[in-house]
Order: sequence, then structure tokens, then C-alpha cells
Amino acid sequence: MLAVLSPGQGSQKPGFLTPWLDLTGTEARLRWWSALAGVDLVHLGTAADAEEIKDTARTQPLLVAAALLAAEHLPMHDVAVTAGHSVGELGATALAGVLSAETAITLAGVRGREMAAACALEPTGMAAMLGGDADEVLAAVDAAGLYPANRNAAGQVVAAGTLAGLDKLAAEPPAKTRVVRLKVAGAFHTPYMTPAEESLAALTAGITPSDPTRILLSNLDGSAVGHGRDMVQRLVRQVTAPVRWDLCMRTLADLGVTGVLELPPAGTLAGLVKRELKGAGAPEIVTLNTPDDLPAARDLIARHGGTPGPRPTPAFQVVVAPAPGTFEPAAELAEGVHVRTGEVIGRVVTGQGPVEVTAHGTGVLTGWLAPHHAPVAPGQPLARIGGPA
Repeated sequence: MLAVLSPGQGSQKPGFLTPWLDLTGTEARLRWWSALAGVDLVHLGTAADAEEIKDTARTQPLLVAAALLAAEHLPMHDVAVTAGHSVGELGATALAGVLSAETAITLAGVRGREMAAACALEPTGMAAMLGGDADEVLAAVDAAGLYPANRNAAGQVVAAGTLAGLDKLAAEPPAKTRVVRLKVAGAFHTPYMTPAEESLAALTAGITPSDPTRILLSNLDGSAVGHGRDMVQRLVRQVTAPVRWDLCMRTLADLGVTGVLELPPAGTLAGLVKRELKGAGAPEIVTLNTPDDLPAARDLIARHGGTPGPRPTPAFQVVVAPAPGTFEPAAELAEGVHVRTGEVIGRVVTGQGPVEVTAHGTGVLTGWLAPHHAPVAPGQPLARIGGPA
């Protein structure tokens, strides 16, 4: 089984689209998409320097365009799974048939502009925390008044929030943890991006999505999304919710994925998969960066593509917080108990009152993922439900 991955912000490099313009029709397509995104994608992908393509408003549509351009030269009908990191989810969602390429590019342009505008409202930033004990790292993030914006893999958490909080974290890092400040415009995937989320929600209300034609994984909780409207709502929520790429990779393993292809600009996600999914069942990985890599990519799809038999689904689901507040689990529920779809498993107490948390699948409550009666952020995993009951 083959998975195609679409990378997120930070993976771009100056001139990385230049060799693709030699392919017939590519420049014309980029010029059309530029009109939709509100930026010059041809210039950004070929002549712009590193500083220019670091701009959130420019980078986000550029990355989505790169992934969709490359995918046009692949036999995508044989691809079983798509997933993307952060803005890469827009590319993955289009490749799964939920959105048209034009809609994904347009949304990427709006998302980039609105997130850049949100960054300008208050000085914020992000820092990567490498190594250390996971619980200690998350506790330190919380103690500094920050948010765990990205949980990319074991030993790789990205904290985000105020500059003072980031300074405190750097001055008092957890044991065996290295803190690296990231050169970004603000605190992505945190409540600081609320204005961008609201703008995106207003725009997407007019979209009529299709249901996915292949397995499409969500950054929100690593689960496979079966309905187009659900995925669009998740894309909107993801602007302020943490990116759980660690859970996406766990789902790749649960699905039995044997081949992984990363679209351009490739390398970052392939590296994470290679590090996390090791051993006898480790997938074969190919990175697609230039047209010269297309033969290897097509060969990988030929050998690992297709979905014989019933389409598999992940062996678990993760229930996430619907709003910021304090999590209170249902008193009568304990790990090992069977729950049903729609059953209330707890609530998040917010400033506007309690919000019920319900199971979106039937199965066994295999574990609580958030401390009871502790503050939670929107999109934060609360409980894991495994296997059908």
C-alpha cells in the first residue's frame, strides 16, 4: 500500500520549481494558479530568494502548487493514502478528491495571507524542542505559558507562543532537551491564529466538497476522514489546533503502508517517517524533487500501489478537544470500557460554559490522552478509542 505525502512550510528552497517549468504546460498552469492565489508562483518558485519565500503569505500557496504540479505527472489512481503536514493538508485533500486543485490553491492563498496578518497582531514565535522525555517536555511548554503547536515525532515537539515564554523555555529547558528558536513570523497552530481561522471558516462555508476517493489522514488526530465536509472543517480548525504528525505516522503503520512518496519540496517528512517507522515493516521511501525523480516515483507506485480487497481503516480513533478550556472526563468511564458513536465521554469547561466531548466511533476506550481537570487547547487529543466493539 502506497502513501503520498505533501510537505508543509519550512521545506521550501530557492529555485526548487525551476526544473519543473521545462515540462509542457507547467508554466501556464502556474500562471493560472497565481491569479487564484494572489501571488506570482512562477517568480516565487524560480527566482525568489530564501527571504522572499519565507513569507507565510507567499510560501503557503507555493507549497500547495508544487505538490499538485508534481502529482499531475504520477498515476495517482494507484495511490491508497494521502496526508500532508500543516498547509500540506490542502494539497493532500485535493489529491484525495475532496477539493479541486483550483479550490486548494485559492484556500492556500487566503490561509497564508490571513495567518500572516494574525502574526502581525502580536509578537509571537516558535521553538523546536529536540530530545527529552515527552511528558517533561509538554509540562515545560505548559509551564512557560506556551502551546505544543507541532508534535512531529518522538523527541520533536514545537512550542509556540509569546516571545517571553519562548525565552523562559530556552532558559529553563527540560533535561536532555535542546531548544532551537525557529525563524517564523508567529505562533502557528495556536489560539493566536484565531482571526485567520475565523476568516477561513467564513470562506469555506461556500465550498461544496466531495467525499475522499482514497484514505485521507488528518493532522488533527491522525484519523482517516471519510466525509468531505468533515475534512474542510478540520482544515479550518487546524489553523489554531496542534499538528499531530506523530499520530499520522502511527496511522500509516496501522494501515500497513509499504511505500511512501513525498512530493516536492521533499525530504522533511520522508526523514521523519524513516526515523519513526523502522524495523521489518519499515516502508520503502522515495523523495520527488525534480522531474528526474519521476521514474523512481512511478516505479514505487507500480510496486506498492493499488488497494486490493476492502479498503483498510485505522485500528483506532482519537477524540480531540472541541474548544479551549478544562477537560473533565465522564465520571463513569474508565479505560477498557466499550463506548458507542455519539456517546458523551466528557466535557470541556470553557468561559462560555461546558462543551460536550463525544466519541465519533464505536470501540474500546483504550486510554486517556490528556490529564483530567487540566487545561486543553482546541484539537488537543483527549482519548483513544481502539477497534470496533
